[in-house]
Amino acid sequence: MKWQVVIDTNVIFEGLTKRGNAPGFLVDAWLAGLVDVCVSNSLAYEYVDVLSHKLSNRRWQRLKPVLGLMLDRARFVVVHYTWRPISPDPQDDHVVDCAMNAGAAVVTSNVRDFRTAEKALGLQVVTLVQAVLWLVEQEG
Repeated sequence: MKWQVVIDTNVIFEGLTKRGNAPGFLVDAWLAGLVDVCVSNSLAYEYVDVLSHKLSNRRWQRLKPVLGLMLDRARFVVVHYTWRPISPDPQDDHVVDCAMNAGAAVVTSNVRDFRTAEKALGLQVVTLVQAVLWLVEQEG
């Protein structure tokens, strides 16, 4: 069984805009089917919203099909229960809800915002380095 993860929006942004780094490696692993990435509707909309607003229109048009392919390869999760508010950043509540409903780990570059959910709910939160090391071990 593949590792089930929910990937924070900041990781997706970095992975699609700056290649050759840990977030890019994780995006490549998603596209290659090496991880089972879980996404809720609200998290998918957040990915689109952040990318479409932070990127130039030209760059967004170039990356939109890549994001579409990523979402086609995701496992969509229905959020039956929500734990809001649980994070100091309300945008991270989408990530927590998705991960808790999927029984998945969260991969983020901002672990601090997930500490409350980690302690209160038992949410597994991993850094990019931990995620990349896990993927490398699986390939070895």
